[in-house]
Amino acid sequence: MINWADIDTVLLDMDGTLLDLHFDNYFWTEHLPRVYAEKHQITEQESHEQLHGTLAAEQGTLQWYCLDHWSQRLDMDIPALKQELQHMISIRPFVLEFLAELHNSSRDVLLVTNAHRKTLDLKMENVDILGWFDRVVISHDLHAPKENQDFWIRLQDMHPFDPARTLLIDDTETVLASAQQYGIAHLLTLLQPDSKRDKRLSTRFPGFHHFDEIMPSECRY
Repeated sequence: MINWADIDTVLLDMDGTLLDLHFDNYFWTEHLPRVYAEKHQITEQESHEQLHGTLAAEQGTLQWYCLDHWSQRLDMDIPALKQELQHMISIRPFVLEFLAELHNSSRDVLLVTNAHRKTLDLKMENVDILGWFDRVVISHDLHAPKENQDFWIRLQDMHPFDPARTLLIDDTETVLASAQQYGIAHLLTLLQPDSKRDKRLSTRFPGFHHFDEIMPSECRY
């Protein structure tokens, strides 16, 4: 799936890639609608409908990923509500082994995430993997989400890399399409970002299930 001899830089997404997306999906589709319904004295069905419309209107924008924005918009402490579920934060199988292999290679390894800084901090309080990276890049710091070409342009200015010799692994196909447009040559996605949801049968970009399938050495776990 990957000729590692062609890869100098590895860009890794966090949620749905290194970490199980179940925490995030459960929060936005189960926990938040339940609390929102209680707050406004409406049914959970009404809550789901209202929140879905509100959230979907900003999908793919930087604000969509901003906890401060949603705290203000919904008049709820979103970071505090996320903390209630922090026990659900989990790392995907074979991620630590994969990161160790990359760390022991000569490749440049970056975490590139759309997650808000407060989300990143909460996740790392529970599964601290930041030590494996040469750099951590948050889209809010670049003032553009990964779906936007400005993200990749500003990333290049911040941390120069050769797109032709760069691998991006991300569970979001609109992000991968944006990276492809910028010229990043090697693109992979996850077939099951959320361990509690069905495996995706068809993806626009080459996909894999667990990281033991793409280890950058002869080692297999």
